[in-house]
Formats: sequence, C-alpha cells, structure tokens
Amino acid sequence: MQLVDWSVATATATRLVPPGPRMDLADAVATVEDLRRLAAEADGHVAAHTGLPSAGEAEPVTVVDRPGWIRSNVAGFADLVDPLLDNVMAGRAKSLGPVMTAVGSRATGAEVGVLLAYLATRVLGQFELFGGESGRLTLVAPNIVVAEQALDVDKRDFRLWVCLHEVTHRTQFAAAPWLHGHVRSLLADYLGAGDLDPAALASRLRGALRGLVDTARGRGEMSVLELVQTPAQREVLDRITGLMSLLEGHADVVMDGVGPVVVPSVAQIRARFEARRGAGGPIDRAVRRLLGLDLKLRQYAEGAAFVRAAVAELGMDGFNVVWTSPELLPTGTEIRAPQQWLSRVAAPAA
Repeated sequence: MQLVDWSVATATATRLVPPGPRMDLADAVATVEDLRRLAAEADGHVAAHTGLPSAGEAEPVTVVDRPGWIRSNVAGFADLVDPLLDNVMAGRAKSLGPVMTAVGSRATGAEVGVLLAYLATRVLGQFELFGGESGRLTLVAPNIVVAEQALDVDKRDFRLWVCLHEVTHRTQFAAAPWLHGHVRSLLADYLGAGDLDPAALASRLRGALRGLVDTARGRGEMSVLELVQTPAQREVLDRITGLMSLLEGHADVVMDGVGPVVVPSVAQIRARFEARRGAGGPIDRAVRRLLGLDLKLRQYAEGAAFVRAAVAELGMDGFNVVWTSPELLPTGTEIRAPQQWLSRVAAPAA
C-alpha cells in the first residue's frame, strides 16, 4: 500500500513553487559554472581544516533550479520512505484501512507537495543522502542568488561560504560510509515505534490540534512531527536529533573556521545571515515553528557549540573519532551537555 502518491507530490510542488529571480541565459550559465568551481575549491579547504579525506571525486556537484530540487528530493524520499513503510505496515493493513481510506495517498501527496514548494524557496544547498550510491551534493542556484542579493554581501564570498557548508556534509559521509545505513536504521526505528492504531492516532491528533493552535499563536514551539509522535518515537528522535545536530553544527563550525582565510567578509555574512534567519512576518514564523524549521535552527546552534567544546578538549584529530562508529555519535542529551560525551569517549581509553 502506497502512503504517498509521489507523482501528485511532484506535480503539486512544481505547480506552486515560484520560479525564482529573472536571469538572462548568459548570467544563469555563469552562475552555474561559478558554483561548480567554488564547490571544487571548497573541497580542498574542508579537507585541510578537518583532517578528513577529500570526497570531491566521489560525484561532481549538481546545480539545480527549484523544480529540479523538488524532483530530486521526491525521488530520494520515495527511495528512502517507501521500503521502510512497507516493512512497518506489514501485517497492519487492516488497522490502516480506515485511516488510508479517509486520507488517501493522493491527498497525502498533495500535502507533501505543498511542503516541498515552501522548502524549495528556502534551501540553498543540500547533500542528498539517497540521491545516488554515495549521495549527491546539490546547490539551488536561484535561492543562492536571492539570498546574496537580499543580504547585500560579496557574491563570490557568499557562494564559497555556502559551498563550504554543503561540501562538509559530503565529507562527513565519505569519512563515515556507515552513516548511510545508520540513518536508514534510525528512520526505520522511528517509523516502527509509531502506533498506527486508528483510535490512538485519533487521540494524538486531537492533542496535536490543540498544540497547533498554541503554536500558531506563538504560545508553543512544537512542530507537527513532535505533536503526533508516540513516547517510543521520542526516544528514537533523541538519537536522530543528536546526529542531525552533530552534522549541521560541524558544518557550521567548519564553514566559519575556514572562512577568515578564504572568505574575507565571513563575519559580515554570518551576522546578516543569522539576522535573516530570524526575520519574517508572524505567518512565516508560525509556519517555521509548525514545520520544525526553528528546531533545525536550534540544531545548528547547539551542534556548533558541541563541536567547538569537543574540539577545544580533544583537538580536531581527536574529535574525528566521532566518525568511526555509531556508538560514538552523541545523543541529543549529549549535544546539549558536551562533557557527558567527552567523558564517555574518554572512558575506554582511560
């Protein structure tokens, strides 16, 4: 049984997403070539700063427009989610029947499409973990152009700064090939911990509706995902949060650590970028809270603080032990209390 009609998701998202800034063909081609060149340059800087092997030859960077980002992500989601859901739903078809009859895969596809249309205007770049055998580094050209114009910053510096962040993600997964399977395992655990009994789901949805009203009014900070998950899923989410905070925080630390040498205006870019992250009207802020985007911003900040504390204690080479096995990844709790992770990592050596 297919929970999401991915063709509907693609059609909905590509129909709703704004096209991006107007550019003549020569400028568009120059932008694509510039981003590819800067991504290649960033790869060397990241490898030198982190001490991790370069991953630049794994697969060249892909530069896309907004519809291209949507289509690529839909393909990745289908590749990731459908097999996991098939396993989770085995033997539960009867209990899911009334729910799926009411909601329908086409309706779910339309909802996913609306979400992707919104995100497609905001994402600057992405390491698509399931976009190929070794993942794929993607840069969204129109969003980068919009951001650099809105921030009024040096074009070359900003583009290299963005590339440093995204190339760091590619480097992380190249340094830890087991991460691909680990992410799939975490998502399978999360889905498997869900209670798909219609009565239980209805009860959580009623509670979620009350929470959504509070969040929309600015009195709550929980996302849709947090509002409908089960207690067992919250435990798995702690591990997912730890991993995502590590990946995003490490990328932020690297991009700013490399920055002063190769991105002269990095301090100005960071200040204006952070101010823009928190900007927007009340509706935009409410949507960010509901979709969990504010949670992602906290992951950047908490993850960066964790990485800085760990590197200060262990040095960059010592910190890189985190990429050697799943057991050495920090939990969400350890991200917020780095000393707990440092004590745990140091215990075997002691």
